[in-house]
Amino acid sequence: MEITWFNEKPKDCIVTFAAGNLTLNKPATIYFETAYSVMLGVDKQNKLIVVKPLSKAEALRHDIAENKKYRITVRSSYSRVTNKAFMEDINEWANLNLEFETHKFKANWDNKDQILIIDMKEEL
Repeated sequence: MEITWFNEKPKDCIVTFAAGNLTLNKPATIYFETAYSVMLGVDKQNKLIVVKPLSKAEALRHDIAENKKYRITVRSSYSRVTNKAFMEDINEWANLNLEFETHKFKANWDNKDQILIIDMKEEL
């Protein structure tokens, strides 16, 4: 008997944009399991959104301004960053219609810089 065992391919990191939050699926959440808070950034020229996890020690240090750190809720199957002002800015900049619909984008983890990069050019 010659058995070939099933080996499921890793799932993609997907981020869902809604009117007041962004939600990371389980594969993306893995990188945020120990995050106390996050920083959010935008590269408008390359149409990228960046999410950087901060440990509790990093978040409580005073070298990062309080208005640059945002709360993240981490659950077993997803994580969520709620920030209405950020999402309104993204909605306007990316010309989305988040008030009435959600949008899903592919994301990749950058191991070197320890950031999740959301490619706004890759809507699913």
